[in-house]
Amino acid sequence: MFIFPSLYIIAFFTAVYRLLKGKQDAILLFLLAGLPIYITSLSVANMYGLTKIIPVLQTFKEVLILVALISFTWKYQKKLNLHIVDWLVISYLVYNLLYVVLPIGTYSLLEKLIACKGICFFPLVYFTGRFCNPRQINLNKWFYYICVLAILSGIVLLFEVIPYQHLQTYTGYADYNEIFFNVEPAGNYGLTWTFESINGIKRFASFFSMPLEHAAACLISISVLAALATDKKNRIRLNYFLLITFAFTLFSITFAFSRAAFASYFLMIYMYMLITRNKTWLKMIHWGIAAAIVAVLVWLEGDIYEVITTTIDFSDSSSVSHLIEWLAGIQSIGNNPMGLGLGYSGRIAGSFGENIGGENQLIIIGVQTGVIAILLYITIYWLIIKNAFQLFISSKSGKERKLGLMLVLLKVGIIIPLLTAEVETYLYISYFIWFFSGLLISIVSMKKENSKPSTIHEVRN
Repeated sequence: MFIFPSLYIIAFFTAVYRLLKGKQDAILLFLLAGLPIYITSLSVANMYGLTKIIPVLQTFKEVLILVALISFTWKYQKKLNLHIVDWLVISYLVYNLLYVVLPIGTYSLLEKLIACKGICFFPLVYFTGRFCNPRQINLNKWFYYICVLAILSGIVLLFEVIPYQHLQTYTGYADYNEIFFNVEPAGNYGLTWTFESINGIKRFASFFSMPLEHAAACLISISVLAALATDKKNRIRLNYFLLITFAFTLFSITFAFSRAAFASYFLMIYMYMLITRNKTWLKMIHWGIAAAIVAVLVWLEGDIYEVITTTIDFSDSSSVSHLIEWLAGIQSIGNNPMGLGLGYSGRIAGSFGENIGGENQLIIIGVQTGVIAILLYITIYWLIIKNAFQLFISSKSGKERKLGLMLVLLKVGIIIPLLTAEVETYLYISYFIWFFSGLLISIVSMKKENSKPSTIHEVRN
């Protein structure tokens, strides 16, 4: 088991060393090799008696982002013309930081800072991507590494499914949560309730922090796979490696058993067919949906039928808990449109058993810092989707098209999990999305600047 913390530490120091040597793509080394195993690495380290160094290991992710951001900013030689997304991200960051210094709420300064990091560390990750030189990022190479990560995740999952035993029962996961997050073991398997469905079926996380993050990671994999498989004429070109990756993503998302991510998985496939205007596949999907509805209504029965019907009518305990949390959060936002203050929703409040309106990223933001923060977040989210789509349909560069298509699909796919969980706490997913969002705006701004002269320069592979 010690391979996990060893790999995490090696990934961090290797990435820092390469960053200091001017290799900007080294940040992706840590994002792909370190963040997916973050909680597993720390829980194993704690299990082996390294509890005292856990706080140091916890800071690695923030330290790496700060090192990368300072390095990239220092070497940024072009004239910086801020895009509207840049201004909105800065506004979101500054607005939330005000809640740290203003006397709003009852939590301590340290608790406010921790809560603030939970909802607005992503602007720093975004600007790391924004100041990164796109020419140093070989998308093909890193996208294929993401496929390798998906396959490795599926292989680990295979060794969980066959004996029907969670990896986390061997990594000290429950003890780590209790010591560092004041979360006692829960559920039938001594972990947390998120590791099982309403009828007791196990949900597996592979080497990720929880099944929900595992499922969300599959959305990254399928968006990357779609980008790699699409040529300049929007034709699908699948090789054996991509087919194997697709099979493992389907295997992973099935046994992660997240209804939100599962719905998003097929929504992304449908969106892909719409964006690429593949009429044949669209017809097949429409007929497939019709057949699935008939199958559910006529033939399907048992646990799967129960899961589908109770999800639709919100009658199961999980859906009811979502509704209760949402209503409590919405009521709080309605009564306090400027927010209650940092810490009143999410990790800090949860550790004291005083959480208000969790299980929805927007509500978690709104309960703490109000409607303005929600509107800024939604606007940023929408503009990234818009710019990614425009880059995909307008660019002749393979690199730009891949980035645009990947981000459109991923941002659309994350919408449903965003409404049912605190997605920004899924480190691999959050850091990945915001780094590439920053890279997207960097390319869009570069193209805009270079379109002013008579020749248009494009970022090449």
